[in-house]
Amino acid sequence: MLKHIVMLKFKKSASESAITEVEKGLGGLPGVIPEIMKFEFGRDVLRSERSYDFALVSEFENLDKLERYRVHPAHQKVLMKLKDICDSILIVDFEN
Repeated sequence: MLKHIVMLKFKKSASESAITEVEKGLGGLPGVIPEIMKFEFGRDVLRSERSYDFALVSEFENLDKLERYRVHPAHQKVLMKLKDICDSILIVDFEN
């Protein structure tokens, strides 16, 4: 089992509508990418100095299925929007 953790720091110029659009895009991924076993995401509520703005936690059966998710056109479409509104994107993938 692989956990895929993503943390996002939005640009100060990122609009609420752009962030909401990304959330909607992410929410649709489990319905079109069968390799996703678990998919949770949300905005930071603490808003501390060290906090990132948004996190995603997902699970995949193995590295091959994670890679299929990574290159899937629906994921790539959301990723392009993320790159437009983020200053920083951190990713960690680990086995559990």
